[in-house]
Amino acid sequence: MRELNVIAIDGPAASGKSTIGRILADELGYLFLDTGCMYRAATLAALQQGVAVTNETAVTTLSHAIEIDIKPPAAEGDGRHYTALLDGQDVTWALRLPEVDTHVSLVSSYAGVRQEMVQRQRRFGLRGKVVMVGRDIGTVVMPDAPLKLYITASAEERARRRWLDRQDQGHSNSFEVILADVQRRDEFDSTRQHSPLHPAPDAIILDTTGRSPQSIINEILALAQAAADLML
Repeated sequence: MRELNVIAIDGPAASGKSTIGRILADELGYLFLDTGCMYRAATLAALQQGVAVTNETAVTTLSHAIEIDIKPPAAEGDGRHYTALLDGQDVTWALRLPEVDTHVSLVSSYAGVRQEMVQRQRRFGLRGKVVMVGRDIGTVVMPDAPLKLYITASAEERARRRWLDRQDQGHSNSFEVILADVQRRDEFDSTRQHSPLHPAPDAIILDTTGRSPQSIINEILALAQAAADLML
């Protein structure tokens, strides 16, 4: 198959897009870039440094100053899919703390934060052979990507997945609390002023509710082949 320089995957929280993106990148030998980690890192930095997440100017200034790096998973054997470094420190699991979940939508809504992160993400995209996952990849970051996917699932299914993840990580949030948070984030992300969450006009929409990851991967591989054939 001819190589596609970028496969763009967007979708709401806990839709399965990161899991699908990681498996797809492994199958193709591509870099897997979960762009949401960058916004989570900016949120975590604000929380750690005592910067009020409601202070757009301060958070934006901080987002320009911090160093963020996403690398393939190291040999920790703890189930991670990548290693996230914030100013040189491993924050892979800290990015998934409930308090980061609570505030990341607000931080990622700030225009200055988004502009900074988009520039960083585009530099990854220009390298080629990357599966890039986020909320505005096909619409803003890489609008010329030859294959754009929008992966979604019902709110209940997404909340169930997040609840199971939280249980595995030792957190005790109830399913009802997590479902309410998923619904809140959906509303916020889809109505924010800058880069609202929605499929690109030419994105292919895939619903993962009740489907196995491998069945979705097989479908995407077929779509990638078709996209590559069009480039011949």
